[in-house]
Amino acid sequence: MASSLSVIMDEVHGQLLTLLREEYSKNRTISDDLLSSLNFVFGNPLLPALDLVDKETVTRFTSPSGRGAFQVKGSSGKFYALLPSSHFCSCPYHEFGVLKRKESPMCKHALAILISCAMGSCKEGTLTDEGLAQLLLTNTDVDNT
Repeated sequence: MASSLSVIMDEVHGQLLTLLREEYSKNRTISDDLLSSLNFVFGNPLLPALDLVDKETVTRFTSPSGRGAFQVKGSSGKFYALLPSSHFCSCPYHEFGVLKRKESPMCKHALAILISCAMGSCKEGTLTDEGLAQLLLTNTDVDNT
């Protein structure tokens, strides 16, 4: 049952993000109805995630070998690295709000990545494979080449 619900929620997330992508590409804005739907599904992290997107804090790094990761500069100035295939984040809210209390399906950093990609506002950078590994291991700012 839990895995069925997870599949359904992933589908809902995907559909909402598709709507966001379509609406934003046409109007360069997000309607109140879509914001309301996003808020219903994602909850408390939505507004802080939108703030991170607005401040252009999301960067997608790729390496020549095709590997990739995202880096988000949080509102506190700390950097968080996330893999494209996972919503796992090392921030405290992910551990307590997402995993333990199940308040939301993801933290603001993971949600900012999804929204930024859907809106086409994600910055791009390249790193070597070693640089990408360093990014994932240290959660620090990196100099992209």
